[in-house]
Amino acid sequence: MSTSIRLLISDIDGTLVRKDKSLSDANGAAARRLADAGVAMSLISARPMSGMHWIAKALQIGGPIGAFNGGTLFDPGGVTAPPERIDPAVAARLIAILDEAGVDIWLFADDRWYARDNDNPHVPREILSSGHEATLRDDLAALCDRADKIVGVSDDVALLKTIEDRAIASAAGNATIALSQPYFLDTTALRANKGDGVAAIAAAAGVPLKQVAVIGDMANDLPMFARAGLSIAMGQAPDHVRAAADWVTASNEEDGVAQAIDRLIAERL
Repeated sequence: MSTSIRLLISDIDGTLVRKDKSLSDANGAAARRLADAGVAMSLISARPMSGMHWIAKALQIGGPIGAFNGGTLFDPGGVTAPPERIDPAVAARLIAILDEAGVDIWLFADDRWYARDNDNPHVPREILSSGHEATLRDDLAALCDRADKIVGVSDDVALLKTIEDRAIASAAGNATIALSQPYFLDTTALRANKGDGVAAIAAAAGVPLKQVAVIGDMANDLPMFARAGLSIAMGQAPDHVRAAADWVTASNEEDGVAQAIDRLIAERL
């Protein structure tokens, strides 16, 4: 299977970058070896575009690239297709559920990150992930008509699971809702999921899905595991994510992407 791979699509947080959001020299060098072996590379992430440009530049990836789980496709010239945004009624109901649960809400729209305050302990890392600071605004519900992503932020894992179940029921099949990190519950548009996202990236690159490899670490990566020809899970991924993958590599702190790339190259040879 791996001998026919022509495109590798990588998640970013928990996968390509380390906990401090840095891109290791090992992963950068492996990406160059992959290109030399004739395999293209792309990115797909729950991040906004602003948090992906520098990584694409560092890895010399021209595009297409998928932000917001693939809901927004872009290249160095800008957005390449109409973005998929959350249904406004779903967004409004979700904000009400998150407010009732008392968790922090982050909303992404207009290529900006909106929050009500900067008190959450995950703010410093989100600044690194999104590429800019939050725009503070109390009335997040006023942005529901153009929301790309809404995030419930909490370190209470049990609470986020309860909210996830309520949110999925409330969305009634009209949104994509999943954990992108143990402390982030993401909602994007129905078609803004990594399964449809990698399909769109592969189509734009002219590569059949059976010749696409994907690598990720969280539940929101499972849709792309199901669609790609080869799926690779990070070593620190939850058990059910690792069980769904064809391969398991090392953790993101151990440059698991570089190790997976080298295995791909070796099997191609």
